[in-house]
This record gives sequence, structure tokens and C-alpha cells, in this order.
Amino acid sequence: MLDVQILRKLIRRIQRNQRRLDTLDGYYEGERRLQALGLALPPELEQLATVINWPGMYVDSLEERLDIEGFRLGGSTRTDERLWDWWQANDLDEESGLLHLEKLITGGGFITVGSPDARSDPPVMTVESPRYMTAVTDPRTRRVIASARLYSDDEDGTPATHATLYLENRTVHYRRRDGQWEEDKADDHKLGVSLVVPVANRQRIRNRAGHTEMRDIMGLTDAACRSLTNLQGAQELLSVPQRYVLGASEDDFKDQDGNPIPAWQAYLGRFLTLMNDQAKVGQFPAADLRNFTEVLNWYARAVSAMTGMPAHYLGFTSDQPASADAIRSSEARFVKRAERQIRSLSGPWEAAQRRAMLVKGLDPNDAVRLETVWRDPATPTFAAKADAIVKLVQAGLLPREAAWEQMGWGPEYRRRLRQLSDDDPAVRFLAEEEQDEPVVDDEDAAA
Repeated sequence: MLDVQILRKLIRRIQRNQRRLDTLDGYYEGERRLQALGLALPPELEQLATVINWPGMYVDSLEERLDIEGFRLGGSTRTDERLWDWWQANDLDEESGLLHLEKLITGGGFITVGSPDARSDPPVMTVESPRYMTAVTDPRTRRVIASARLYSDDEDGTPATHATLYLENRTVHYRRRDGQWEEDKADDHKLGVSLVVPVANRQRIRNRAGHTEMRDIMGLTDAACRSLTNLQGAQELLSVPQRYVLGASEDDFKDQDGNPIPAWQAYLGRFLTLMNDQAKVGQFPAADLRNFTEVLNWYARAVSAMTGMPAHYLGFTSDQPASADAIRSSEARFVKRAERQIRSLSGPWEAAQRRAMLVKGLDPNDAVRLETVWRDPATPTFAAKADAIVKLVQAGLLPREAAWEQMGWGPEYRRRLRQLSDDDPAVRFLAEEEQDEPVVDDEDAAA
């Protein structure tokens, strides 16, 4: 099959995916209206339709716990400086969060690697959305054999004018002219591997493409939006008690000029006297709207149960402030979900770094045991974390460098601490003493 035929096939695959992505974007952005659910609203209630954005809050809360702090090669005690330089050069400390968010919303994403313009420059690494990119994998090896990305010169929603086709031995760039895709330039890297790494959310053996993290609460969100809209309508119609007047005449509802008094003025009591002494004025009891709020609270608790989000994330609080232990206990399941996300994201990022090494002419076998260093997704207090780490260091179970890493300090700050420690004369003296101390064998010690 010709390269351009592969490109057209992949483009059709991207186009088929647009409607599903529109729906997911609507849920995340809080723009999924009741009309889209097939519910007929009276015209008077359309402006009262309300959307509660639980999917967006859940995804954002989970993504906030996914922060990469470096990469460590096998056998090394420190994060690798070269890989982190590439990471910073491609602004991936910011861009990586966009990929993590896209993975949670749409169920997938992509990391692409490209050759630099100059030989001395770092490899080009970008993150992409399934909105305009797709990939085909080998069912046996699960390796990407072909992928395509669409883009345009303008970002105003115009049709794609450029495309990139990633194959195992070459990357081909296309430009659209007169409705046809024409090859613009190509990079024959001959690496034997596609420079695209797919990222999938919640994979299963029978579904490697993954699915959105919001799936479990989309139905609950629709139900809550329906109840909230009903509450708005009931509040408009029934929350204010209805009044009645018995024995009044029509002249009682006219002003001094003989003009009828508006209904809202009459309701607010703008008439103070009635001509008929026997007239009676009263009001019906107001409707109790607690049934709506109780239903909404039930939906919120169901969302908490389905996602693992603590109840206080959804507005359930008590008069007594929660202790640190109680907060950690309530977040235990949510933290575990974040740890599962870390596991599923580590592999793709490590594969992308190995491909970057290939592009730079380095041996990726040196990075077989490469691991991604993540910030702790839990939320212990700073004092509690520091106290636990100090005890581990004092017991000899944790070296200094690992202690800094456990504290959540980034690579640059750890480098600065290392430099300050090396410049300290007392630290250098203790290090020299340890080196000069003779090593005593077990047999010599026994003698």
C-alpha cells in the first residue's frame, strides 16, 4: 500500500472519532446541555437549565496529582541530567500535564519524537490529542506500525492543511493542495520503529484503545443536571407562597388614576386597604423543596463512591474540622487511583525517552531499566512527611539523595542542595574520614 493511501485511511479513522470526542469535551467543559440528552424543556425553563460539572472536577482533581520530577537510569542513584535537559527543552514540564489531562478526558493521547533541526539540538518531543491523531498497532507485538497527525496553519477551526505520517523507518510530511495530499518532505531515519508512543486510559485485554475516566459518572451527571433544572423550575414557581383575596372588588386592584396595578405590585402588598370590610386575605403554604436537594446529595454521594473522591471535595462538610489522619483516610482510594494512573503513564514516557535516544544515535539498551520519578500523589502534611523521612535517614534506611527526592524537591533544587553540601567543609571532612577508615573483614574482626 502506498504511503498516501495509508494516510487517507488513517484520516478517515480520525474523522470517525470526532463525534465521540465532541461528547466527551462537552462533559469535561460543563457544556453538555439537557437538550443534547433528548429532554424536551418548555421554552420558559430553557434559560433555567443548569449543568453541574462533576466530570471536570473529577478529572482535574486526579490530574493535579500526576507530576513528573525526572528519569532515573538503571544502576543510578540520581535522576539523569541529559534526559531531563531534553524534557525541559521541549517544555514537557508544562506539556506533560496536558497529555495526562487529555488521557483522562478522551481515553488516550500520543507522544511524538522527531529529529532536531540541528545535530547539536535535543530531539523534538511533543504531546498530541486523538482529536487530530491516530495510530495502528500490530496485534501481535502491540508496536505502532503507522500513525498520522493532522494540523493547520491557522488555529481557527479551518480544515487541516498539513499531515504527518509516521512509519517504522520514515516520517513523511504532507501538504494539502487542491484537495489532494502531496508529499512535502520526508525523514528517512531507518530506525526500525515508529516515533510515536500511544497513551491509553484504563486499557483492557479486549480493548487496548482505552476509555474515558469520566465514564462511570456521566450518567449520574445527567441525572443530577435534570434534578437541578427541576429544582430551578420549582423554585421559580413554588418556592414563594401563593396568596389569595376573598371578597375584594376589581377597584381594589387599581391605582389612584384608575389604572390596573401590576400583579407583582399587588403580590408585594402595594395595596393596603380593601373597600369590603368582610374581605379576607391569606396565603397557601410554600412548597418544600428539600426532596430536590436530598436527591442531589444522593447523586453526589454516588459520584464519590464511583470515583473515590473524598466527600469534602463534593461539598459535604461537618462543623468539626477533619483531622489530618481523617483526611488521609478519606483520600486513600483516590490516591490509589492516582498511583494506578502513574503506573500506566510511566511506560509511555519511558518508551518516548528511549526513542529520543535512538534519534540522537544513542543505544536505547542502556535505558532498558529506565524509570520515571513521580511526585508523591498523596497529600501528607509537610511536617509529617519530614518527620518520617528523618527517622528513615537516622535508621540508615534512606540515603541523603533519596530523602531529598522523597520530600518532593525537584531536580534543580536537589542539584543546588548537593552543591551547597559539597561546599560545606564539615561535610567534606566527614566524607574524607569515611573514605580513610580501614575496611575490616569479618574474619579479622573475629580474630
